[in-house]
Formats: sequence, C-alpha cells, structure tokens
Amino acid sequence: MKGVFIFFSVFLVLMIGLGGCERKTSPANPNVPPNTTLANIPVEGDTLFALVTLHWDGEDDDGYIAGYEYRYITHHLFRGDSVVTPWVRTEATSVTIPFESSDSLNYQTFQVRAVDNAGDVDPTPAERHFYTYQTIHPVTEILFPQDEQQFFIIEQVTDWWPGIQLRFTARDEDGEVVEYAWRVDEGDWNWTTDTSVYITPEHFQPLDGWHVLRVTSRDNTNLLDDVGDSVKILLIQPTFEKDILIIDETDEGLFPIPLRYQYSDADVDSFYAEIFQTRDQWDYFKKGMPPKTLLGQYKLVIWHADNLYSNENDVHRLPRHIEDIMDYLNVGGDFIMGGWRILKSFAPADPFPKYFDEGTFIHDYLHILQADETPLVPGDLTVALGSSGFSDIRVDSIKLSEAFPFLGKLAQVNVMPRRAGFTDVIYRYGNDPDGLTFPRGLPIGLRYYGTSFDVIVFGFPMFFIRKEDAHVMAREVLHSLGYTLPGQ
Repeated sequence: MKGVFIFFSVFLVLMIGLGGCERKTSPANPNVPPNTTLANIPVEGDTLFALVTLHWDGEDDDGYIAGYEYRYITHHLFRGDSVVTPWVRTEATSVTIPFESSDSLNYQTFQVRAVDNAGDVDPTPAERHFYTYQTIHPVTEILFPQDEQQFFIIEQVTDWWPGIQLRFTARDEDGEVVEYAWRVDEGDWNWTTDTSVYITPEHFQPLDGWHVLRVTSRDNTNLLDDVGDSVKILLIQPTFEKDILIIDETDEGLFPIPLRYQYSDADVDSFYAEIFQTRDQWDYFKKGMPPKTLLGQYKLVIWHADNLYSNENDVHRLPRHIEDIMDYLNVGGDFIMGGWRILKSFAPADPFPKYFDEGTFIHDYLHILQADETPLVPGDLTVALGSSGFSDIRVDSIKLSEAFPFLGKLAQVNVMPRRAGFTDVIYRYGNDPDGLTFPRGLPIGLRYYGTSFDVIVFGFPMFFIRKEDAHVMAREVLHSLGYTLPGQ
C-alpha cells in the first residue's frame, strides 16, 4: 500500500512539472489583402462605343478570392458634371457595361477590386481609363392600332377575344434595341422583349371611353427613348340590348338590266324589313360603315350585298370592314352575311375554286376551306334545297324573268365544296334535272357554331328568293340562332 502511494505521488509531481513547461504559441499573422489586375483590353486612353467588355483577375497569397466589386465614374467633358455608380458585387471575372455616354465625349474610369475569403478588399482597385462617344437614343413607333381607332372590349378574355392588341417597333442608329415597354394612360410601365402584346381588361379603368397607349424602348447602352410614341383609342363595351340591325350594302344600280330600273333602294329595304320584321336598317352607301357604338347595341347583324358585279371596282365592300366585323364577333355578336358573289368579293382577282388559308376571315370565322362559283351562263339555280331541318326555298323566277342572261334563274352562285368542323349545311344547290351537274347538291348556305358567336353565310342574293319562301327562310334562320320574330 505504501508503494502505491509513493507511485501516485511521483506521477503527480511529474504531471505538474510538465504542465509548467508548456510552450506558448505565436499570434496569427495578419490577413494580407488581395490584389487585382485588369486585362489589357480595352487599351488605356482609347475612344470606344459605350458598350464595353472588361476582364480582370485576382490573387490572394494567404487565402482565396471570394468575389469582386466594380463600379465606374463618368465625367462629361463638355457639360462638366460627373456620374458615380455604386459598387456592384460579382463572382464573375468579366462584365459588359453600357457606360453612361450622354455627352458629346465622356471620360470613363472603371474600377474593380478583389474580395478575399476574410472579407478584405484590395485597397488599390485596378483602374482603366478611356473615352466613349455620345450614344443615340432609340426611336419607338406604334404600328397598331391607329390613332382614334375604335375597339370593342369586354370584362374578361375568352378564346376569341384575348384583349386589345398593341404592335410596335423601334430602331437604334448606333446599336440595337433590347427591350420595350408599354403602358395604358398613366399606369405602370410593362417591360417586354416582344413587339406585339394583348392588353387585358384590368389595365383599362374604366373599360368604356378614351384611353392612351404609350410605348418606349431601351437600347443596349441603357438609353431610353425619352419621347416614345402614343395613340388614343376609343373602347366600347357592347350592350347587346337590341335584337337585329340590317346593313344594306346592295347597290340596286348594279342589278342586271332591266332590274336596275324596276327596283329601288326602298324596295330592297322594304323586303328585308318585312321578312326580318325590323326597321333598324343602315344604308352603307349613304352613311358608310356603322360605328361600333351602334354595332355594339345589337345581338345580331345582317349584311346583304345582293347586286351582281363584274369588275373589281364594283366588288362588295364588306371585305374592307371585316376587321370591324371580326371585332364584333369576338366579343359575342352574331352575324348573317349573304349576297351575289359574296365569297368571291374576298378574292376578286383570284381564280376559283379557291382554298382560303388559316388566318383569313373565310377560314377562321366561317369555317369554309374552299369556295367556288357557278358560271354566268347558263343561269341554273332554281331552288336552294333545305338541309339540317331547313325548308326548301325557291328562286323568284318572276323577278329574274326578263334579266339577261339569267332568264328566271340565278347564276354565279358561290358554293362551298369543303368546310371545317362545327358547321351545318343548311342549303344545297338545286337545279332542273337537265341542268349543270357540277354544283348540284353542293352547299350554298352554311351555319357555323362558335363558342363566342354564331355565323350564317348565304352564297346567293336573298332578295331574289320568292318572298313567301324568304319569310320561311328568315324565320328558320333566326330560330336557329335563338331569335324569335314577333308573333311567333
């Protein structure tokens, strides 16, 4: 037991002695700031375009580079003032900067400094000095719409109405345009790289009335078009509080001889007013295209152009205003169109049969893929054969009895050999047993069922249908569209 006590005593003395002899460590060396170097491009003192790319590198003897900070100082040599940008942090070793260059000649000082892992920065940033010449502001232009143009507007977008379209462009004489912006009235700027946008209803407050669309652009030197471009447009929210508006584009002076001397504008107006039982008619040749403030009051527009034409100067005017009709349809209006050579008027210089491309009114809104036309001689249509629940309707042979070369029948009727989906054939070409075989049974009347609108098209002039049959025709057509004539 005594031996154990002696052992532990000696061990304790040794441990105390060793602890008392421990060596003290030296303090850590202070951190050495990093160093930064710039590449030799651009050359010191050079004169450049304002968009400049610079490269650099950093080194740290006692650690590693964690990042960099850069800035530039612009001194306007003629104006005498200066612009100092704040330091920007980056991990990259190059940057392309659109240097502010609004003066005729600008002296630029670029500075970059490395930052090490201890957070210390290079106390003597690397610098490069050079000149930039003045840059030119971009110029922005609105392509569509035109000033004071009218558009329909509704409270929400649909599959047919995506909003109010705005198209624009810009040019920059000494660089390139990289971004565009638009706004409504005094609202916020909306930046985009697109040059065509649809502005949705929430940007227009209120919906109805005049609004100003403004655009600007920015180039690759960060210069803004400080003038921009603007247009004022009128937006109309349709009410559809009335039923039917008839637009009269029939030119009785172009009826076949001698019919042009037998029937007046009043006769045609009376015919349509009677069969559709409405006094709401608009004379195109006296008043031009109806304003949208009027169109938007009606649930259904009926457009007739029942005269024949033989040259491009007399072609029907409906195609000139088809953008207005499409705008009306897109927001929920219904449309009936008919006339003599009505489809041919959309391509008067093209040979028929004709395929209508996607993006055209005939293709997209009527769903007609191909249209054709029966010959002038001989006149051959005697009856429009009803289909899809519609009754047969007969050509008024008495009206046409003295008309040369028709002699009681209709010629140059537009037929629709090919159509797309969501359409019903409501009338087919009918003639005498010994008549032409080419158009027999082909569609001459179509009804399109749309998600936002319905359209009916006749490839023949309704005025030359027997009046008693025209009454039946009007009643059945309106019933198909969901309208009921008074007393029915």
